[in-house]
Amino acid sequence: MATIFPFRAARPQATLATEVAAPPYDVLSSDEARTAVAGNPHSFLHVTKSEVDMPVELSIYDSSVYEKAKSNLEAMLTSGVLFQDATPCYYIYELVMDGRSQTGLVCCSSVDDYENDIIKKHEFTRPEKEQDRINHIKITRAQTGNVFLAYRNVASLDQLIRDWKKNNLPAYDFKAADGISHRIWVIAAEDAVNSITTIFEKEVPCTYIADGHHRAASAAKVRAALGEAAGPEADGFLTTLFPADELKIMPYNRVVKDLNGMEPNELISALQEDFMVSSSEVPVDPANLHEFGMYMEGEWYHLTSIEGTYTDDPIGVLDVSIFSRNILEKFLDIQDQRTDKRIDFVGGIRGLKELEKRVDSGEMKVAFSFYPVSIGQLFDIADSGNVMPPKSTWFEPKLRDGLLTHLI
Repeated sequence: MATIFPFRAARPQATLATEVAAPPYDVLSSDEARTAVAGNPHSFLHVTKSEVDMPVELSIYDSSVYEKAKSNLEAMLTSGVLFQDATPCYYIYELVMDGRSQTGLVCCSSVDDYENDIIKKHEFTRPEKEQDRINHIKITRAQTGNVFLAYRNVASLDQLIRDWKKNNLPAYDFKAADGISHRIWVIAAEDAVNSITTIFEKEVPCTYIADGHHRAASAAKVRAALGEAAGPEADGFLTTLFPADELKIMPYNRVVKDLNGMEPNELISALQEDFMVSSSEVPVDPANLHEFGMYMEGEWYHLTSIEGTYTDDPIGVLDVSIFSRNILEKFLDIQDQRTDKRIDFVGGIRGLKELEKRVDSGEMKVAFSFYPVSIGQLFDIADSGNVMPPKSTWFEPKLRDGLLTHLI
């Protein structure tokens, strides 16, 4: 069964929450982060993307960047911008985006559970991204980024969280500049804390990584690397757990730098072996499984997989698998999306305009849009012990960094 822990979060003074709260480190480029922190010394991006305070020409993976993150975090704690709760707590985190709300439980999940597959994975990690988070956690001695976990609904926990929200005032309640509302409640009462821990021990057999595979893997490897120097806090890692019925998955689209020596018309012709291909006068946002959009040389195309060109097993039926096998591997010679530098990933929240921008700029040659994976498919893949191709899911809305940090 799943093991979770309350923890003593480092968090901002209520009056500074809006200034401290920052988008996750991996959704902003360094340039975007520099723009975001302008005039805001309290932004948590000074910790999660500390290159904003370093020379532009310096590699974001330079050791001095991580040391800067450490000193910036220590300064926020010393100055009182952040404080640490006196006792271990659980936290409720509610987000509202476009009128739709979702509520999760912020806690520490067990590193042992991660290593023993009680926390189930559905993606492999990319080595360079994993090493970046390892360095960041080891040097700052803090888990600053949340791992987004999902679990099948448990009625008693649903009710406990609803009641707490109804009967208690949130510690933070604000709307960010992007229009997303954030509310956080602190659960410090011992009886409620114990009840939550027990529910997971008795009623939640496993949890699933929805977003944050690199952060989870890095937390486990940091504990191993620290060895005897690791304190008990390193046995858990920062997670927010959401019940399955509140989650929404967006697609994770792709852009590719070249056509592997093919001309555009050759690729279109070749794709007709496995897809029905038609031109489109409007951007293609797929409405059904096994449909794709393709943007190339200023034109959109609608692709529909031909029945019989894919398998019905949990992995083979996924659109990301169909795309990988019947387009990337077959024609573009991209065999490993985790390591090949010719492919990049674009979260669905950025929209189809971002795909057009990346291609029209000349940076990329072709872009592909997807229909999103369902939460049921994600659970089925993880339960079967299989993994999806990398970057198969994009969840919105995103939790803000800096509101709740786990110090190790």
